Amino acid sequence: MSKPFSSPKTGPFPETGASRRAFLQGGGLLLGFALLGAGVKPTLAATEPVAGDVTAAFSPDAFIRIGTDGKITLILPNIEMGQGTHTGEATLIAEELEVGLDQVSVVDAPPNDKLYATAALGGQATGGSTSMRATWESLRKAGATARMMLVAAAAAQWSVPVSECGAKLGVVTHQPTGRQLAYDALADAAGKEPVPADVKLKNPSDFELIGKSLRRVDTAGKVNGAVIYGIDVRVPDMKVATVSACPVLGGTLQDVDEKAARAIPGVRDIVRLPNAVAVIGDHFWAAKKGLEALDITWNDGANAKLGSADIMAALKTASEHKTPIMARKEGDVEGRLKAASKTVEATYQLPFLAHAPMEPINCVVHVRADECEIWVGTQVPTQAQAGAAQVTGFPLNKIIVHNHLIGGAFGRRLVAESVAQAVAIAKQVSYPVKVIWTREEDIQHDLYRPAYYDRISAGLGPDGLPTVWIDHVAGGSVLGNYIPGGWPDDKLDDDAVEGAIKPPYDLPVIQVDWVRQDPPVPITWWRGVGSTHNVFVVESFMDELAHAAGKDPVEYRRALTKNQPRAAGVLELVAEKSGWGTPLPAGSGRGIALHDAFGSYMAAVLEISVSSAGEITLHRAVVAVDCGIAINPNTVEAQIEGGLIFGLSAALYSGITFTNGRVDQSNFHDYRILRNNEAPKIEVYHVKSLESPGGIGETATVSAAPVLANAIFAATGKRLRSLPFDRNQLKSDGADKTSVSMMPPLSVPVLAALATSEETGESEPEAA
Repeated sequence: MSKPFSSPKTGPFPETGASRRAFLQGGGLLLGFALLGAGVKPTLAATEPVAGDVTAAFSPDAFIRIGTDGKITLILPNIEMGQGTHTGEATLIAEELEVGLDQVSVVDAPPNDKLYATAALGGQATGGSTSMRATWESLRKAGATARMMLVAAAAAQWSVPVSECGAKLGVVTHQPTGRQLAYDALADAAGKEPVPADVKLKNPSDFELIGKSLRRVDTAGKVNGAVIYGIDVRVPDMKVATVSACPVLGGTLQDVDEKAARAIPGVRDIVRLPNAVAVIGDHFWAAKKGLEALDITWNDGANAKLGSADIMAALKTASEHKTPIMARKEGDVEGRLKAASKTVEATYQLPFLAHAPMEPINCVVHVRADECEIWVGTQVPTQAQAGAAQVTGFPLNKIIVHNHLIGGAFGRRLVAESVAQAVAIAKQVSYPVKVIWTREEDIQHDLYRPAYYDRISAGLGPDGLPTVWIDHVAGGSVLGNYIPGGWPDDKLDDDAVEGAIKPPYDLPVIQVDWVRQDPPVPITWWRGVGSTHNVFVVESFMDELAHAAGKDPVEYRRALTKNQPRAAGVLELVAEKSGWGTPLPAGSGRGIALHDAFGSYMAAVLEISVSSAGEITLHRAVVAVDCGIAINPNTVEAQIEGGLIFGLSAALYSGITFTNGRVDQSNFHDYRILRNNEAPKIEVYHVKSLESPGGIGETATVSAAPVLANAIFAATGKRLRSLPFDRNQLKSDGADKTSVSMMPPLSVPVLAALATSEETGESEPEAA
């Protein structure tokens, strides 16, 4: 996951100050281009010879390199972490360059904000579902420009008009005579051609690669084991370390008895940090057994008695008494509320969430006398570099970062504090060290998706439709936790209201505000960021309004999307494909959710059943998406499937809770994901669109919780307003607005308290 950063001037990255110059590296054609924001035309400049690293002279964000050996290389700032970025961006290049996808190789860029910063993120980073949106025009223009220069070089060599020449599959052909020259034979000459001032990009009707479900460029290497993830890295003389940080938030290390640990065969060193201790061994098992043998004394600090109830109570109090920051206010809110035929209000609570990627935190570091070399998988390579420089005292040019494929991130690797920790450990020994966190360390020392306490209300007119909409959001500031120096207390953190500030509905009178209440818990972005929390509230409450008005949920949304054509389009498609309104067996129900996130519109319908024992079975999920032009439809579908499973897992089973300052959850047994036999059948349908591509990696995660909540209501008549959905919540009626408890994760059988309405009767929304 993942959230766009603030602007370069205010955000955590230095200003890029790109200078728009490209260069020719001996032995081929190298074009530089900028990954710019929407609506900004990419610019390519004349090339000039530069010695040394091909990434060290010009200052765009990525490059196309065509060598005399025939290799076409794309150097990208966006890391591949399973979302298909490398394939998508390679497709954009190949389409306009007129080569096959199998002719393009992709490598990750080294850390350099000046060369590789993405304007949408304010730095060199991968997140916010921005990769394809940010490169959509730039990469195609770069490919088209390179093709035009290659064609011009061939025309000059043949002394024929450029108009008589064309390119296909890496070969330029003179149409009248059939003469041909491959790109590698033209690379040097093409590098001497003037860069065209303007290029014409293909009409979408002429696309040969874009819009096709092509095989991913990373598939073969993953199947045969050739690709290297961060955790796979091995270097000569490397030892392995594992870490234990103070289990209490903000606590420190007081003392360690090392005697038993040093007696473990294979244990080499024990390293102390201010808030943690690491054991280094010949292999991971030795390090782990050594860590378990340590007798550690911790100083628990100020949070020794902190619990989840305390955190939620503070959010509730802040929501009700603090002066909010206004995010949006349009129309006469107070007047419309007084004039409403009926008012409906509800309160929603959401827990902290961990990222828990399959590849736990890891990093290989070798600190030498005058440089530090790092092997890691990170979404923010320049932050990793800067953190290492701070720990070692070396200049940035002495910090070498090798970025690798990532086995899942979901926003966790948008922060590089674990890299700094690994460097601090490696700094104390003479050999390279691979630091690996255990799964328990990964879950209990994550940087979490914030917890929230939201109050939402609406006034309804005689037709049952909302005449006024008021959404009060309360939660911490991710930017305040992320940016060095913090985020101003009186300034809106857009992430807090993302998904709430602009619902895809006709709501002429609306107020959305935010109360900042920072928890004593480290927080960051999670897959779907602010929208995962706000869309759960908005779409659950929209269902509540439909119920209060006595209307079908789809029909109710249809009436509110008359001026929202893209939202209406996915709504109609999902209703049709899901068979909305057709009969279901007793104890079954369908829920719907509609939203606009990351530039894509999505509607989802989930079909479930609830047994007499309260067990939920997820039968079928139908998703309609308008993501603009789908660069690779297969990737879009895979991301929707994965995102939906990720979000449903969180809604059913995930929630980080605290007791005495410690995280209660520790591994996948109590912070778990849906298993294969629990996953619904998922169908994905595309709305054909010529809009520029929207983001897709996080949109289905946003849909999951609200569509499940609405399906549960349809099946049982019980409205659940707190996540995750668990039996204790249902036993307490599931609708207590004043509850301050954050319940433990769901256990099997799921939602057993749904067995009878007498046991778990849910109250209606408050109405006046």
